[in-house]
Amino acid sequence: KVLETLRDRSPLKFSCIIDICGVDWPGREKRFDVVYHLLSLVHNRRLRIKVQVDEQESIPSATSIYPGALWFEREAYDMYGILFHGHPDLRRLLTDYGFEGFPLRKDFPLSGFTEVRYDEDLKRVIKEPVRLVQDFRNFDFESPWEGNGALPAVTKSDTADDSKTKA
Repeated sequence: KVLETLRDRSPLKFSCIIDICGVDWPGREKRFDVVYHLLSLVHNRRLRIKVQVDEQESIPSATSIYPGALWFEREAYDMYGILFHGHPDLRRLLTDYGFEGFPLRKDFPLSGFTEVRYDEDLKRVIKEPVRLVQDFRNFDFESPWEGNGALPAVTKSDTADDSKTKA
């Protein structure tokens, strides 16, 4: 209803949808933001609308109001698992049909669950569980510019001493 008003009202006339994207906030009760980016060509204005949605909730599709929303909503579904009810073709867009999970969620593992590669001997694409050569390492150091971090801080006096020894 809000999108229809924004599109049809004369002082507004947001006739173009530029993008729809998702944002993941895992610590929040309503985990996702769905962000609509609209453009009014008549008034040369842009508008951003944020809608909060839970993992199990679905929100109305904007495809009946903005046909260009079709691909954007499919991308948000594929990357985050956000459901849009009333969407004419809500299926994966960027990932493979058998893909498990939603890769832009913050709880999705960095290496994924499976590795997909072409096997030269079998002459086909195969899926294998991810095998890491070494375990993940945690490089979460305190900033060297704030207090006593794990990395040495370089000061102006250190660089001044180096220039004297080189001369």
